[in-house]
Amino acid sequence: MMVGWGGNNGSTVTASILANKKGISWETRKGTQEPNYFGSLMMASTVKLGVDEQLKDVYVPFNEVVPMAHPNDIVIGGWDINSKNIGDAMRRAQVLPVDLQRRVYDELAELKPLPSVYYPDFIAANQEERADNLIGGTKQEQLDHLRKDIRDFKQANGLDRVIVMWTANTERYADVAVGLNDTADNLLQSIANGHSEVSPSTLFAVASILEGAPFINGSPQNTLVPGVIELAEREHTFVGGDDFKSGQTKIKSVLAEFLVNAGIKPLAITSYNHLGNNDGCNLSAPAQFRSKEISKSSVVDDMVGANHLLYKKGEHPDHTIVIKYVPSVGDSKRAMDEYVSEIFMGGLNTISLYNTCEDSLLASPLIIDLFMMTELMTRVTYRQGDDAEWLPFHSVLSILSYMLKAPVVAPNTPVVNALAKQRMAMENILRAFVGLPPNNEMMLEHKAFH
Repeated sequence: MMVGWGGNNGSTVTASILANKKGISWETRKGTQEPNYFGSLMMASTVKLGVDEQLKDVYVPFNEVVPMAHPNDIVIGGWDINSKNIGDAMRRAQVLPVDLQRRVYDELAELKPLPSVYYPDFIAANQEERADNLIGGTKQEQLDHLRKDIRDFKQANGLDRVIVMWTANTERYADVAVGLNDTADNLLQSIANGHSEVSPSTLFAVASILEGAPFINGSPQNTLVPGVIELAEREHTFVGGDDFKSGQTKIKSVLAEFLVNAGIKPLAITSYNHLGNNDGCNLSAPAQFRSKEISKSSVVDDMVGANHLLYKKGEHPDHTIVIKYVPSVGDSKRAMDEYVSEIFMGGLNTISLYNTCEDSLLASPLIIDLFMMTELMTRVTYRQGDDAEWLPFHSVLSILSYMLKAPVVAPNTPVVNALAKQRMAMENILRAFVGLPPNNEMMLEHKAFH
């Protein structure tokens, strides 16, 4: 179930899964296009399983290392503050090719989002005209309503598991304070009291946790306040976040790691974006932009901290982020980056990148990956010793970090932003599930006499 189902991401991923499920092709200027899951780590990438008798590498699809739910088999639903059906929402988004829209419209038009929660103070004022599909009542009544929505959706569709994902507007940061949301009990009491600093996304997270449904935050705000984490731990339910990592930040997590690991010292990273979709419209408000700025800024922290030869304690490259709303570019976000680095003997190196990111076409596969990995983790338990109790993984799913800009991790746990390390962790954990050792690239069989 997606919060913000009628947005660009929600309508795009729904239409795309339908096209894949039914084998719906469409015509383009270059000929017939078949549906695919390109951009999905689980569906379109491979993992090295080992070597064969000739010492040649053997690769298998990521989703075949262990049994995973297939996106073609899932049921999609959700909430939205706007009442448009998903077919009309897809047309409004202007993301998918027109011929594909035409072929899937009738079926999508039958899908209508459930009413959602809207607090004007948390998103930009320019979203008010879209808000015509709302849950009324107090915050406690809204929480109860959301919990019933989850139960009803699960029962009506005969589902084994419901996973809730926030793909709605970026909210401003909520205050975090003692007595407000610092513990599970205080957060539940704040909801009962109707406290103004309980955000819509936090309300959805609490509803999901109390219904045993994992919750993933795909936006940059601080949905997973300490009280949410504690509640998830108490209820043995999974949460993950924050913010889909689709374009500019993903490249940054690769390039910054390369530079620092090569002994090159980034001095300044300047990132500029402009986009014209509703996400860009919402981010044009300062409070919402600040949430995005925070999630984008932290991506190089662990890489810089790993090299004390380049950076003294407390030293950090200048890191500037700009996002502008330009309606005419639509979903085709433009991202321009400049990396200025110190090289040998005080020299300077400048790398400039220009990236056109089809925003929702990059984010939609991440939604699929986050669902598939989260669903898998609900079926995994471990024990330490033959007589020990079988336990689930920690409630904070840091294994999802590859897909998220600002990974939320369990308390007192290091944050890893380097993309290669994030993928390696996910790959090796899956290998452990089937009794295989971690992959390494020593390749000693090719480097020694034998």
